[in-house]
Amino acid sequence: MAIALQAELLSLNRSSLYYQPVPPSPEEIHLKHRIDELYTEHPFLGYRKIAAIMNREGDQIHKNTVRRYMREMGIMTIYPGPNLSKRDLQHRIYPYLLRKINITEPDQVWSIDITYIRMKQGWMYLFAVIDWYSRYIIDWQLDQTLEIGFVLETMKRTLSLRRPHIVNSDQGSHFTSPKYIELLKEHEVLISMDGKGRATDNIAIERFWRSLKYNEIYLQDYQSPRETRQGIERYIHLHNRYLPHQSLHNHTPEAVYTRAVLLPSTSE
Repeated sequence: MAIALQAELLSLNRSSLYYQPVPPSPEEIHLKHRIDELYTEHPFLGYRKIAAIMNREGDQIHKNTVRRYMREMGIMTIYPGPNLSKRDLQHRIYPYLLRKINITEPDQVWSIDITYIRMKQGWMYLFAVIDWYSRYIIDWQLDQTLEIGFVLETMKRTLSLRRPHIVNSDQGSHFTSPKYIELLKEHEVLISMDGKGRATDNIAIERFWRSLKYNEIYLQDYQSPRETRQGIERYIHLHNRYLPHQSLHNHTPEAVYTRAVLLPSTSE
């Protein structure tokens, strides 16, 4: 079908059908990869301190550029925009529910998050769902953008199979979205959210991100999304089914999640 006819049928400007996305520059890739490394090693660092460290290392970068990159990378939480009233925003932010509870069984609490995954010529974004008690990765999905679709798709798929009591996330725009909140409410799941700037509130998945990056991502030099997907799939299989975890009395997350073994009662 001719381009002009396609544009007319889709009510699009014809020039948009010829658009080719501009690939990131080698400099932007280098800077974002270094920001990811620094934040993974020190998740308490803000954009000002990261900018200071990078400038000391020889990367000339303004703190505002670091802040913008961190938002684009999903590292600095993108909160709902300024056009949202404070009253409306309060309806979308939920308290942190995990501070004083004893997590004693699988599917009691799930933790979810998005992280930046580097490749040689760019990056992708990984969304994952982890069971807090067993550290089992229940589901995950990669995407090349930070659009909410891959979060909703993964959650719908996961909730169709199992139902947690609580799901914990940060206060980012993905997790304060009405579509996300309604999805959890439809499944009668309690919503818990980290306090602003408190990475330790979601420590279960933060620890997994660190192990994934140090033991897989940073050791590889992925050339394509396909290679990236294969590497992450390989590592998650290793994490879930093969590696013993000290916190699980040297059992695997799968064994604990499926109740093939029972852990002694402990408090989180």
